[in-house]
Parts: sequence; structure tokens; C-alpha cells
Amino acid sequence: MPTLRLALCQVNPTVGDLAGNAALVRDWTRQAADAGAQLVAFPEMALTGYPVEDLVFRRSFVAASQAALRRLAADLAADGLGDLAVVVGYLDADGPPQVAGDAEPGRGARNAAALLHRGEVVATYFKHHLPNYGVFDEDRYFLPGDMLTVVRVAGVDVALTICEDLWQAGGPFAAARQAGVGLVVNINGSPYELNKDDIRLPLVRRRAAEAGAAIAYVNMIGGQDELVFEGDSMVVGADGELLARAPQFVEHLLVHDLALPAAAEPVGAEAELADGLRVVRAAVGELPPAPTGPAVTGGLIAPVADEAEVWHALVLGLRDYVNKNRFPSVVLGLSGGIDSAVVAALAVDALGPDRVVGVSLPSQHSSEHSREDAAELAKRTGLDYRTEPIQPMVDTFLANMSLSGVTVENLQARVRGVILMALSNQEGHLVLTTGNKSELAVGYSTLYGDSVGGFNPVKDVWKTLIWRLAKWRNADAARRGETPPIPENSIGKPPSAELSPGQLDSDTLPDYDVLDPILIGYVDGDLGRDGLVESGHDPAVVDKVLRMVDTAEYKRRQSAPGTKISMKAFGRDRRLPITNRWREKG
Repeated sequence: MPTLRLALCQVNPTVGDLAGNAALVRDWTRQAADAGAQLVAFPEMALTGYPVEDLVFRRSFVAASQAALRRLAADLAADGLGDLAVVVGYLDADGPPQVAGDAEPGRGARNAAALLHRGEVVATYFKHHLPNYGVFDEDRYFLPGDMLTVVRVAGVDVALTICEDLWQAGGPFAAARQAGVGLVVNINGSPYELNKDDIRLPLVRRRAAEAGAAIAYVNMIGGQDELVFEGDSMVVGADGELLARAPQFVEHLLVHDLALPAAAEPVGAEAELADGLRVVRAAVGELPPAPTGPAVTGGLIAPVADEAEVWHALVLGLRDYVNKNRFPSVVLGLSGGIDSAVVAALAVDALGPDRVVGVSLPSQHSSEHSREDAAELAKRTGLDYRTEPIQPMVDTFLANMSLSGVTVENLQARVRGVILMALSNQEGHLVLTTGNKSELAVGYSTLYGDSVGGFNPVKDVWKTLIWRLAKWRNADAARRGETPPIPENSIGKPPSAELSPGQLDSDTLPDYDVLDPILIGYVDGDLGRDGLVESGHDPAVVDKVLRMVDTAEYKRRQSAPGTKISMKAFGRDRRLPITNRWREKG
């Protein structure tokens, strides 16, 4: 059986940075060549970044992607890397955008993969299964491919597939079995969700059985707006055995030697398959010599605890949002509470303390222990700590306007927001807002007050998970002999906005241990009132919570973007009308 040395390049591209992404491909191909690789694979749309969204409709961008692919093939050859077979994802088109007046039936933009060799584009493949759920709108952008591309590489037939092709039974993987391939390369832009890695391996194993072939699964890492990609690239044998697996949330070169069955079908043969896909065959010329000596294995990375996984996802999502958008630093309000403490710790982990500004914004209702907790967090993390008392500014408003009750509470929050935005304007920081998913769900925030900001690292994190993350981060620091970043007082004290005397979140909301399961069922699980009550929740509490969620849609629509970690994040995932009279009966 031929042995193929495979390199999966788990890299972090940036949307729209064609030159930078091409340089990334060249750099990592060089590393793969140095490791003796023969076949190198990069993630879905690695050349353009993913997802490109409505850039698909710009003909200039499509043309630039196509030109960048041709230039990349030539540059790899000029780099002395032309003998390697390199699979890279990119944006292609075989006709005008489907939204254009000159659109042609069956032609348009394509989510594509190309195999590059010796300065040429040897073969292309167009993604067949287009996801149109959750964060995906690929039916809006692309047309599905109707062929399976099979490339003869070092005597082995290799099928090219893209992301969603793996998640659907039939189609390319069923066609790959009929085509007699030895390996299926699946390039991915698969966004992170908690526990998705537990689903992915069994799925790859099912597709290996369906194709009767080994699978090389390569996924990107990095943050792109609300999405974060965790990598988790892997190689699975035709028998379903996990042969190699890359770590999550870091760039990584996974190199693995695969013994694969020799190709049997003639290179030029084409056959119509039962699944309706044409098999298009091509071949590459001579590759670098087959590996000799002991087999190279890519290693197996053990999974980590849920809290560690989520923390790394949030750190990566925040770091890339800040760096890819070229913000020099971030600023946030430090109240001494758990939410701002977790966001501050995330920011320091993501950017370093010298790029994080924490501002204490005390009012007459701010407790002494909260001020001390904020200062203690700053001391532990080393961030730039400042104090800007808000009471004189609040008093100026109250001296000129007749305000009372919750209006005064909201005024305090809005004065804080004005101060943070002023520091942002003056010094160039990105303002981080700190509202968790539970608060966003029920509208427990002040519009243009504590909701103000350009990015929210914990937007998709339930309050109960906030506490778990804080405890995990402190325990992880202690395990490594470091100072835990979050004061125990911030973790242990009852949550409060401290906008009026003795105020607690529980004055307005059910306890979070009661609230979060209802919200998870309603928001993430789409359960109605009856389903929630049948699950054991108190009907009166359910009615109160659902009313709060339904009437807060206008606030959520104006909230800052934030990293998605759940199966249904506010914004891209959960899309409900603001003007909406439908209510669950209760």
C-alpha cells in the first residue's frame, strides 16, 4: 500500500486579507515541506477568510479571489514548493451573483477548493451541501456543486470535500465509496460550540464508514466577528480509528503518515453515480519522495474540561476581534462584580495587562467592598486601573431635571457609559461591555448605559456559567503556581447592579439557578410554555421570564457583538422580529 505523508494546516486566516492569507499558506506549506509532507491541506476558504458574507456579491472581490489563487499557485512554485500537492479553500464563481440582473440559471458564486501543484490549479471542487441553518446562510450566497473531484496523488485516489459535505449523509461521501477513493480530504470552517468536539469525532467516523476511506479533516482556528473556530483537526482511518488529532484554539501543523490503498480506476474515467454527482478525475505529477524510516504520527490531544474549552474560545474570540480590527487596547468598567471581573481576566489573558484599562465608576450607592474588589482584581492582573467617580455628574443632571426611581438608576448607568465612550474616543480603546446572556435574555440592562460598548466577550455566556468560569480560571492559576486573577469576594457575593440602596439582582429576577434552566430551554431549545412547565418549572415563574424575554428583543437587537459559544447565540443564530405580538399562553 502506498504511504502518503499528509500535513493538515490548522491556521488562522483573516476575512478579506487575500495577500496576508496567501502568505500564510506559503509559510505553512514551507513548514509542511520541511516536515517531509507530500499532500498539504488548508481550511475552507482559507484564501479569503470565512465567512465572507455579502462580499460574495462584489464581483471585484470574486475576481480578486480567483486571481489570488492563480498567483498563489505560481508563488508556491517560485518558493520551491511546487512539487507538493496543496489543497486550499477559496471563493470562486462560474457566473454572475444570483442576485444580479444578469444571473444565469445554474451558475454563480461557489464555495470552492483547489488542488495546486507545480504552479498550476490542477483540480477544483465546488461544495455540494450548503448549510442554511444557525449562523449559516450559504443558500443565500452559493450554488451547490454537482461533481465529486478525485485527484490521483502518489498512486492514491483522493476526493475533495468541504465542511457541510461531512455533516450530511449521502452526496460526496457516498459518491466517494463508489469512486473507490482511498482518502477523503475535508476542509472546514466549522464554528465552535461547547461540546461540538464530542459530536465531530463520531460524525467523521460515520463518514469514513460511508466512504469506505480514511478522512483527513482540517479546520481553521481564530475569531471572526461573533464566530470563533477551534481547529480540532483530525485523521480517521477507513475503519473509524482515530489516528491523529490536533489541539484546539491554536495554530498547528498536524503531520501524519497514512498507508492507503493504491488507486485502481483510470485517471480519465468519468461515471454517473447514484447520488447524482459526476466523478471528475485528475492527477498530479511527481511528488516529493515517499517517506522512509519510522512512520510519523500526528499525536492525539486529549479533550479538556468544558470550562477550559469555553475560556480558551472566549480568549481567542476577543483577541482576534481586537487585533484583526486593529484596536490598540480595550477599556471596561470594573464594578467589583463577577461579570466585569471575568471580562477583565479574559481581556488580560487575550491581550496582556498593558493593553487593558479597567475603570472604577463609583456612585453614592457603590459599596466599599465592591470598590476594594475592583482594585484587588487590578492588582492581581496588573491592568491599568483608574477611578472616575460618577456622582458629581449624576448630581448635575438631577439639579437640572426632575428625575426619580428607576430613571435615576438608568441615569447612573448611562453616565458610566458616557465616561467609557469618552475614554475610547480620547485614547483609542475598544469599549468592552460585560452583560451576560442571562441579563441580555431578560433585558436586565440599561440601553446606552451598561450595554454600551463595541464588543461583549460574555454575550453568549449564561450567568451560572460565568461563576463556573471564574472558579475554573482561579483554580487553573493556582495549579500553575500563579495568582488567581478574580477576587473570591467577587465570586461569592450576591450579584447587584448597586444602583439603589441595598439593591440585589434577586429583587427583580428569579435566582439564576432557577432562571438559567428556563432561559436555556426557551432560548436555546425553543421550548414553549407548556414544554417548560412539563419540564418541572413553576408556571408563574415561567410566565414572568417569558414575558421579560419577549419584550426585550429591541434591546438585544442593539447589543454589541460577542463570541458565540452555544448552539443558539443572540444575533446570528436567534432571529426574532422586534414587533411581535405572539406570546406563549399562560
